[in-house]
Amino acid sequence: MAPFPAGEMTQMQESMRCRGMRDTLPEDMARFREIEQAFRAVCLGWGYEEVRTPTLEHLHLFTSAGTLSPQMLGRVYSFLDWDGWSGERVVLRPDSTIPVARLYVENLSSAAIQRLFYVQNVLRFAEGDASREDWQCGVELIGDAQPLGDVELIQIAGEVLAALGVEASLKLSDPGILRAILDGAGFTHAEQLTLYDRVLDGEPSVLEAAAGRLPAAGASLQSLLMLEGDGPAFLRNLQSSILPAVPALERPLSELLAVSQTLADIGREHSVAPLLVRNFEYYTGPVFHFYSGNKKVGGGGRYDSLIGLVGGHDTPASGFALDMEVLATLTHEPPISAARRLVVRPAGHSRAEVAAAFQLAGALRQAGRRFRLALSSDAGAERQVIAGRDGYTLALNGAGPRQFRTADEVLQALAESPQ
Repeated sequence: MAPFPAGEMTQMQESMRCRGMRDTLPEDMARFREIEQAFRAVCLGWGYEEVRTPTLEHLHLFTSAGTLSPQMLGRVYSFLDWDGWSGERVVLRPDSTIPVARLYVENLSSAAIQRLFYVQNVLRFAEGDASREDWQCGVELIGDAQPLGDVELIQIAGEVLAALGVEASLKLSDPGILRAILDGAGFTHAEQLTLYDRVLDGEPSVLEAAAGRLPAAGASLQSLLMLEGDGPAFLRNLQSSILPAVPALERPLSELLAVSQTLADIGREHSVAPLLVRNFEYYTGPVFHFYSGNKKVGGGGRYDSLIGLVGGHDTPASGFALDMEVLATLTHEPPISAARRLVVRPAGHSRAEVAAAFQLAGALRQAGRRFRLALSSDAGAERQVIAGRDGYTLALNGAGPRQFRTADEVLQALAESPQ
């Protein structure tokens, strides 16, 4: 069959890949594994254990009692899982925390505290060719671990980013701040959901409307909430300025101050952004986001009500997730694969030469070496071992060829040469 012209092949490949999906090439996978290994090492070092949840979950897990926000529910992939004469609507996992909460309730709730982590994908509809499958490194700390649990998670996330060489700034917030203000202003729950999204979409007029219903707050309400400040001092200023007008702010501001003060005590620089959290219903306490420049690389926070919503008892819990696709754009180039640096090939096509190449391949694998087999010269390889009838020729970049009689001699020479 004649090959496709390049343009037609490209068009065909694009049409065969589902919109919003991404192929992961070898270089991408090397970077993915580097991120995954750094993340796993840090989590294991802090005493966390790895879990994984199914790609398919029941839809009602995400709809019951508002576990997932209406905004997110509009983006799930759901379909009927047909089973004989009956079927139930299921979804492709759009979130990892809710399934881990289910896993905890069904399997692990006997322990006072569970420290869990995972590396898995979530699938959500997005417009155009925006990514619809995102890979996350996530951590969930479930149980009586507050108020230090939030700080612990921030330290873990920060250590992972540092291990990857990613410089990131930390911002704290709490959805309870705006929730208390909108509630104090007399807006209904449905109105609050709409108004919250409008604020985060850049409509400060919503705060003007709230301030009009809270005259005691004065002009400081809008100006303070739209600002970002450094740590405990900024939060104390919020307390003194707004608490008299909105007493319900006492709890979210106090909890956020406890986290902020502890971070300051251990030298973790951070800022406070009162209006930061996109998901209004998901979190119940302090939240945190990490940014590298203007890119958000991950975040998380407290969700004390979620365990009760999926069938367990109300349990303190916090978690975070790092976006692996974003991290991949920020980490350094992965090292050249060791398998690409060493090539083994027969000198010709005779049975003796091919057998000698495979005998060396077996010895290399037994010694834990990585390599590639090739039928012809590989100009991109730093080292080549050519298997002949009477021995082996080792060719190194920048050095002349060397002759060896046995595979053991080749292994010894490779061990002595620079990697």
